[in-house]
Amino acid sequence: MNRIIIILLLLSQISFAQTVDRIEWNYPRNEELKTKNVVTEYNQFDFSKIWTFTENNNVLGIIGDDHQRLKIKLISVKKNSNNPNQYFVTGKSCVKGTICDFSGTINLTEIKELKELHFGVDDEYADKGIKSQGTLIADYEFKENSEQKHSGIFKGKLHSKWYLNSENKIEYDNIEFISDGYLNNAFVGVWKSYSTGKEKNCNWADYRIPITNRDFDIGAGEFSPSEKYFNKGWSEYKPLEKDEWWK
Repeated sequence: MNRIIIILLLLSQISFAQTVDRIEWNYPRNEELKTKNVVTEYNQFDFSKIWTFTENNNVLGIIGDDHQRLKIKLISVKKNSNNPNQYFVTGKSCVKGTICDFSGTINLTEIKELKELHFGVDDEYADKGIKSQGTLIADYEFKENSEQKHSGIFKGKLHSKWYLNSENKIEYDNIEFISDGYLNNAFVGVWKSYSTGKEKNCNWADYRIPITNRDFDIGAGEFSPSEKYFNKGWSEYKPLEKDEWWK
């Protein structure tokens, strides 16, 4: 009996370690961050706007090691009036034409400011009154409707870039938008099936996708999926097409 318990504990630890490995990621950015976590100091601000800022055709995602295309839409994000670090989320996901509703939370765990402000090419934003800039890390968990087919739970870490404007409002940091490899709102984690309990890698972000196979995104200045993955839903990818599939 003791041997069985030990084996089960080891298996659970291995499973947990694999999940942790799947959600570890950091922004490939050049700017230095201050070391202090100022999440408490930023309780007064509302970050909800930055997660619904980007048009959905530029929100790109994959699910599984084969990089099956994932479409995902955060429809509503609202700050919890009783917990300033928590946000309530509703949205929809789409894989292979199957659409599921989901709801859940984003919980801020870390906010760090840049040591030096950056203002873009030719200091385009130098006169915009930017007070601070930085990154945030949050835990997210979105539960799909269990009564719908092929449903499960999205969970992992969210990484976002933001700045505080002259009116003390948090804005989506797209200052470096024209730079090669730009991305924001990186959701890095897993999707766990209700029916099988199995987990799949599941990552999405604005404009680029974090943690993908080297041969997947062959674009230089902007995202471009390789033909190798066209049979995984990417043959239909059209960056300028505004398909409101969630309506």
